This record gives sequence, C-alpha cells and structure tokens, in this order.
Amino acid sequence: MKEVLRQLSERLIDISGVIFFFLLWEVLPRVGVLDAQFIPPFSAVLQAIGKLLANGELFIHMAASLQRTLLGLLLALVLAIPAGFVLGGVFPTLSRHVRPLLRLLGQINAFSLFPIFILFFGIGEIAKVSIIFWSTIWPVLFTTIAGVQQIDPLYIKSARSVGAGRLTIFTRVLLPGAAPVIFTGIRTGASHAFLMLIAAEMIGASAGLGWLVQNSSMNFVIPRLFAATIIIAILGMAINYFIYWLEENLLEWKQ
Repeated sequence: MKEVLRQLSERLIDISGVIFFFLLWEVLPRVGVLDAQFIPPFSAVLQAIGKLLANGELFIHMAASLQRTLLGLLLALVLAIPAGFVLGGVFPTLSRHVRPLLRLLGQINAFSLFPIFILFFGIGEIAKVSIIFWSTIWPVLFTTIAGVQQIDPLYIKSARSVGAGRLTIFTRVLLPGAAPVIFTGIRTGASHAFLMLIAAEMIGASAGLGWLVQNSSMNFVIPRLFAATIIIAILGMAINYFIYWLEENLLEWKQ
C-alpha cells in the first residue's frame, strides 16, 4: 500500500506543473487578468473540443494530418536508412566527403522550399508530403550514419572469424547495433515532420489540423483555435510516445 501511495505521489508531482498551468488558464481570464476575448477560459476550449468531437469534424482533420505525416515519414525512412547504412558502413570515406554538403542541405528549412515544391508539384498533397519528407530525411540519415559508425569494428571481425556472411553481419551486428540511434533520429524526424505539416496545411489545404488553426484564426473563433492547438500538441506527443513504445518492444535486448 505504501508503495502504491508513493508512486501516486510521485506521479502527481510529475503532472503538478501541468495541472497548475491549466488552473491558471481557467481562473485568470475569469477574474479579468487576461482578456477572455483573446484567451478564453480553459473550460471554453474543452467545450470547443467537445463540439469538434461530437460533429466528427476533429476526426476528419486528424486523419488528413496523420495520413500526410505518415506518408512523408515512411518515404524518408525508406530512403534515409538504406542510404545511411551504405554511407556509414560500405563507403565511410565517401561519407566524410559528402557530410558537409548533407549538413548544409539539412539546415535548409523545409517551409522555405515550399515555393519550389509548389512550382514542381502544385499546391496539392504531393507538395505537403514533400515538405514532410524533406524535414524528416535528414535527422534519420545522420543518425543512421552515426549509428553504423559507432559500432566497434571488433564485433564485425569476430563475426567474420566464425564464418558469418554479409547478410548475417548486417542482421545480427550492424542493424541491432545501430537501431537505438536510428530510433532517436526517427523520433526527431517525426517531431519535425508534424510541426512542418501544420505550417504546410495552412496553404492550399481544405482539411487538416493546420487548416483548422488557420480557419479558426481567420474567423476569430478563439476557443476553436486553442482547441486545435491543444489537439496538435497531444497528437505530436502521442506520435513520439508511440515511436518510443515501438523501440522498447522491438529492441527488448537493449534492456
């Protein structure tokens, strides 16, 4: 019983800052410290979320955003992970030569390239997926290269000494050794992708959480605007936790 109470107490301490923040959000607009016209009470935001859930509109926007995010993320993984293994393990010298160029490209903000994407792909789905792809591929590529290069060469030599082939070395040495670092890059890339998606959906979209933010702002429906913002934050955290859960279950040996 004491252990349960201790864990409950620690949990309450962990979330005490969040609870205090939302309490202030509810109280300050009601007592006039904050202008309720621009920052409505938290209960009004919850009511807006309830309305979006009740009429099913929220699920439509969430589905549109998730579809774009997952598509761009998967395309980046399909290209970045194999390229990272090739550059990090097969051609390490080439990796050293092209890394400055890759770093330079990785520093280019995806949204600044949006006019170029529009020029080539229009304002449809391909342009939005391209933004997500661009913002995601670099952290995954860099962490894959780093993960492969951090593996002790002695492990590879030991595997070869017992007759292991290239496929066995890849599946039993390289991939398990680099996987924890690769998952770190995937989490970072997913966070970047979701943030850039919201910005991309504010241009040339008819559905999505970013479109919901823009539409609410233009029509000055402030509770709905804050509701969309909270949903974006929750969904971003959920994606991050899902990737972390996936890592913990796929890499059980890491425990």
